[in-house]
Amino acid sequence: MHDIVKRLFRYKAWANDELLTALAKLGDEAPVTNLAIKALSHGHVVDRIFAAHLRRRDHAYTSANLSQMPTLKDLSTDIRTSDREYVDYVSALDGDQLAERIDFTFTDGAPGCMSREEMLMHLITHGVGHRGQVSAVMLLNAVAPANDGFATYLHKAEALTRGRAGS
Repeated sequence: MHDIVKRLFRYKAWANDELLTALAKLGDEAPVTNLAIKALSHGHVVDRIFAAHLRRRDHAYTSANLSQMPTLKDLSTDIRTSDREYVDYVSALDGDQLAERIDFTFTDGAPGCMSREEMLMHLITHGVGHRGQVSAVMLLNAVAPANDGFATYLHKAEALTRGRAGS
């Protein structure tokens, strides 16, 4: 399982980068951009909240949503930094650490208890959902979404082992 967690976090970083690059080409004034910022900033906040939970640390977030939205440029920088941190973090974990259950408190005050592996899988699926929302908004505004699927990632990241030497 550890190998797939590492691969999924490399995929997450790649998919976020693909989407953020596509959004940057649209510019700050595009109708898609503000909606994308809202969805992606929420995902980023959740990533940061769980980064604290995974390390058994406190965080300053009282909500999974920001009251003030960042610029796309600032959010992109923050997401890319967070993604690099997660890739490094999951690469250093062993099976026992992945299985370890951690008690924490959700932002609404409810108690939570999840294994590191469960938290990490939550972040993967949560991110996929919000990138999908942004892609849907792009399609509704006649903008081609980023080609950020896992199969596409595998064929780009592992081109030689998948018969794609020219990719």
